[in-house]
This record gives sequence, C-alpha cells and structure tokens, in this order.
Amino acid sequence: MAHHNPASLDAAARRIGDRWSLRVLGALQDDGHTFGELAEAVEGIAPTILTSRLRALQRMGLVTASAYQRRPPRMRYSLTASGRHLGAAITSLADWGASREGHDPARVHDTCGSSLQLRPWCPTCERVVEPEGDAALTWC
Repeated sequence: MAHHNPASLDAAARRIGDRWSLRVLGALQDDGHTFGELAEAVEGIAPTILTSRLRALQRMGLVTASAYQRRPPRMRYSLTASGRHLGAAITSLADWGASREGHDPARVHDTCGSSLQLRPWCPTCERVVEPEGDAALTWC
C-alpha cells in the first residue's frame, strides 16, 4: 500500500486544476472511504465543498457511491474503473508538484518508505519498457 503527500497534490493543482477534486481522487486511490474518512484524508476541505466535489466526480463517472447504512443514509465512495485509470496521472502530477516545490516524492511505499516509480509496462510481455532500453516508447 502507498500514500500521497498532500502537499505534492496541492502544488500540482495550484498550477493546473481544481485542487479539491485532485485531492479527493488521490485519497480514493488506495481504497473506498466514507464521507468522514474522506473529510479527514483531505485535510482542510469544508463538508459542503467535499459534497460538491463528490457529486461532480460521480457525474463524470470517476467516483461511485454505495450505501452501507440505510437510516440515516451513509455512503462509501470508491473510484470507478475510469477513476482508477487516472491513478498514474494523479501520481505523475503529484510527483511533478513535489519536484517544483522541493518536497519529498508524492507516493511512497508504506512498508519501507521508498519512493515509488511510474514506468511504462507492456502487459503482453509482462515487463517494464525502459525509454532507452530494449524498445522505443510510442504513444498511440
């Protein structure tokens, strides 16, 4: 399991987009969360803003809500397949933000503390493709 450095996502978001949506998506990368867990994970977000962002992310098909209690209604929020697909992009943005601000890497391995690396992966060959290695990277 890995976690995000919130300051890294903030740094990236200040330059390219909506800070709260990126932070909510980042918090949901590892697992589903209740509203209260998200409010705690996304430090500084007001409940009204969190509600607004969750609704917008649901409309975009990035987040899904499932009821875990009927009375009063309580929801657990998770990323959809499309939302999970953004994981690499969010991590890349956070890494970029961290480097611009002089912070530690955005994602680290919880077990050993090492920074994680994003690498192009070939699912057919089941191996990492290095830019200067055995094959050129081609963007489709």
